[in-house]
Amino acid sequence: DGTVGCAAERVAHTGTALGVLPLGTANDFARTLGIPTAVPAAVRTLLEGQVVDVDLGRVDGRVYLNVGSIGLSVAVTRRLTPGLKRRLGRFAYPVATLAAYRSHRPFAATLELADGTSLRLTDLRQVAVGNGRHYGGGLTVSPTASIDDHLLDVYAVERGRLRDHVSVARLLRTGHLVEHERVHHLTARRLRLVTDEPQEVNLDGEIAATTPATFEVDRNALHVVVPRGSSAARMDAEAGP
Repeated sequence: DGTVGCAAERVAHTGTALGVLPLGTANDFARTLGIPTAVPAAVRTLLEGQVVDVDLGRVDGRVYLNVGSIGLSVAVTRRLTPGLKRRLGRFAYPVATLAAYRSHRPFAATLELADGTSLRLTDLRQVAVGNGRHYGGGLTVSPTASIDDHLLDVYAVERGRLRDHVSVARLLRTGHLVEHERVHHLTARRLRLVTDEPQEVNLDGEIAATTPATFEVDRNALHVVVPRGSSAARMDAEAGP
């Protein structure tokens, strides 16, 4: 997804359609759009599919497709070595997460929204800002998350007891973690994320920014080829002001 994001940044707002072959480890952008994982079927999508437009996320101007996050996810990314990915494929993600969890230190953050309100949170494990629907090898940002809704889905996970984190982990695949008592959830078109100490920001598996950081939706920024009949997105014209 990091590689696809680099390509997306090049063709954003050009009208050139991006075609995706899901040859990576996680392929979450392809999963969000319903692009088949089998290469022959993905190639047929490029030849016979339809073009839609989708939103991009931006962190201080830099593009991401799926999720930008701080906290535990950064530690996980640092443990996702190429060798681990080759050996375990998408199962490398839970293995790396368990290893990162044992040594992760909680942090505090303030979410500053465009309307002037802010949310101060302490004792956090992670803050994630989703543009798309899927991330981390098939996890879901929230049950209502979409790459075509012009919104960022934000969740923040508080530190808790081990059983709290186990119950949150069980809800990651469906996105229902946002309903957990240890999780704060909101949607926004723009927010500034400020932490007491600078935190690295993970963008689709690449550590590419540092807090404080501003997250924004770049509406209808990318044309992409999806299977005919895909309900993930549609062509709904260029974004307004």
